[in-house]
Amino acid sequence: MRELGEFALIARMNAGRGQGAGVLLGPGDDAAIVAAPAGRYVVSTDMLVQDRHFRLDWSAPGDIGRKAIAQNAADVVAMGAAPSAFVVSLGCPADTPVEFVDGFVDGMWSEARRAGGSIAGGDVVRSPLLVISVTAFGDPPDRPVLRSGARPGDIVAVAGRLGWSAAGLALLGSGANLESFPEVVAAHRVPRPSYGTVLGMPAGAAITALIDVSDGLLADLGHIAESSGVAADIDSAALADPALEPVAELLGADVLDWALTGGEDHAFAATFAAGQHLPEGWRPVGRVAAGGGVTVDGAPWTGPSGWESFTEGG
Repeated sequence: MRELGEFALIARMNAGRGQGAGVLLGPGDDAAIVAAPAGRYVVSTDMLVQDRHFRLDWSAPGDIGRKAIAQNAADVVAMGAAPSAFVVSLGCPADTPVEFVDGFVDGMWSEARRAGGSIAGGDVVRSPLLVISVTAFGDPPDRPVLRSGARPGDIVAVAGRLGWSAAGLALLGSGANLESFPEVVAAHRVPRPSYGTVLGMPAGAAITALIDVSDGLLADLGHIAESSGVAADIDSAALADPALEPVAELLGADVLDWALTGGEDHAFAATFAAGQHLPEGWRPVGRVAAGGGVTVDGAPWTGPSGWESFTEGG
């Protein structure tokens, strides 16, 4: 990077990249122009810091790029919005190999396209370690899906896998033979949010609240419960995942712990009006009731509830 320089790097990052319909003006001017077909857009931002959110000995550059976009795209989709544009800032040491940045940018664009958007611009800066900041924009529906709409009697449902990223992280940190569980390890390196499961729901789907499961099901469902002024109870049997049982047995862990408290799966949790057939890709895992807080099988959960950036070990 020291030899290439900032402006040559920016040119290299943007070479041959075509913008999607959501970006009216991409890199090359003082700022991008992002379309807002509905007269407004959904916006979210998130950061990744080396050795906090990813490790260079565990993840390839393309994995890191895809993860950076995926976790931001999932937040936009969790509002019921379709991702349209991403703005990315990258801080990296001067001795970072150019090939690393090439792989990182390829990964970002791959996931941006999968989410339905493109990268409108950003910034690069010299930094003592890798720091990535992504801002995501999305086109909202007429009525964005908030965390605050859950009602007693609603069905709690999930789209996507739970506990896989936590299981992959545990494998990576264990020194176990990773070749035995490549899909589980890959789930931690590169989350695969099921964007289409949310955005492809029928127009009449009676979804009342929605959230991206980034910090663990208990923690994130707790945000819905708090915002909606309700309680939620999770059926632990609905979270059983036979595919993770061999990993749990190898590591002396509990699949239920991973499913309830493991973050970074970027599945989606939602509540739906009682009595309706759930849209394709969603499975019921609990019920909403009057009261407050989240319980498991009718009882309080006594262990950790999920990720929190400033707690010890979090």
